[in-house]
Amino acid sequence: MAIEIIASKWAVVTLFALSDGALRHGELVELIGGVSRKVLTQTLRRLQDNGLVERRVYAEAPPRVEYSLTELGRTLEEPIRRLTEWARTNGEAVVAFHEAAEAAEAAEAQDA
Repeated sequence: MAIEIIASKWAVVTLFALSDGALRHGELVELIGGVSRKVLTQTLRRLQDNGLVERRVYAEAPPRVEYSLTELGRTLEEPIRRLTEWARTNGEAVVAFHEAAEAAEAAEAQDA
């Protein structure tokens, strides 16, 4: 179930972005980078449906909407932090592996 909830790369990034506090939709788009507004909206709804994110609407003109982690969502902060550390530590090795595999495929294609 946990993998299903965070299977989307945007889910993990969104949860990580919200770990420092409540943010508005536009702030999340800017902070995350590379995510479309539509995909972010879908991601936030899915996280809300799983009880990980809370959407709060303020009765102001114009209306203000903020998203924040629920208590349940906060339980994912440490696992996400550990995954982030793993990526920082091992990211270069993964990239190097991909580059070597691509070079080997290119060499095989030339030999064929």
